[in-house]
Amino acid sequence: MVKYNGINHLAMATGDMDKTVRFWRDLLGMRLVAGLGKPGQRHYFFEINESDLIAFFQWDQVEPAPEKDHGYPVKGPFIFDHVSIGVEDESSLWELKDKLAAAGFWVSEVIDHGFIHSLYSFDPNGIPIEFSWSVPGVDIRARPVMVEKRPSAVTREGPEPQPGHWPPVREPTPADDYAAYPGEGQALADPQVKQTW
Repeated sequence: MVKYNGINHLAMATGDMDKTVRFWRDLLGMRLVAGLGKPGQRHYFFEINESDLIAFFQWDQVEPAPEKDHGYPVKGPFIFDHVSIGVEDESSLWELKDKLAAAGFWVSEVIDHGFIHSLYSFDPNGIPIEFSWSVPGVDIRARPVMVEKRPSAVTREGPEPQPGHWPPVREPTPADDYAAYPGEGQALADPQVKQTW
C-alpha cells in the first residue's frame, strides 16, 4: 500500500508575486525556499514545516479572486474552497490574528470546532486561509468519527480503504524501468547553478 507523508506542496496562482512573498514570507513567517522563473511565469515555494510546502505560480493575467466565505456553498464549476494550515499551539492562533489585523487583513474570531480551533482570513490573492490548532485529546486520525445524519452507502463502509472497487494492477512497472524524465526545476537541484541570493 502507498504510504503518504503529507502534502508536498499545494500550488496556487497569483498575478503579483511580490505581494504574495510579502504576505507568506514576511507576514506569516514562511521561508521562501525555492524559486523558478522565465518570461511570463514564476514559480515560488514557501516552507510550511519540515515536510509541507505551499507554492505559487505567477501568471501575468491572474487577478485576485473575489472573497468567498470559507465553506459557503456555491453553484457551477468549482475546484477549491480553502486551505487549512496547522499551528503548533493555541497561542499561535492569537499571534496570527493580531498580525493579520495589524496588517489590515480581515480576520475572523477564533472558532471552536470541537476537534480544532480555527482562525479564518484571506491572502492578497483572495485565497481563503484557515489556521487550525488541534485540540489535545481529540484525534480524529486515531479515532475516526462520522456524525452525518444521512451518509451515503459508500461512506457507511467506514474509514479504511475498501478493496475491489478499482481494477487491480495486472502488470506493475518493473523496477528496472523506473525512470524520471527531466522537468521544470532541474536547476534547483544543481549545486553548480548560480544562486540569486
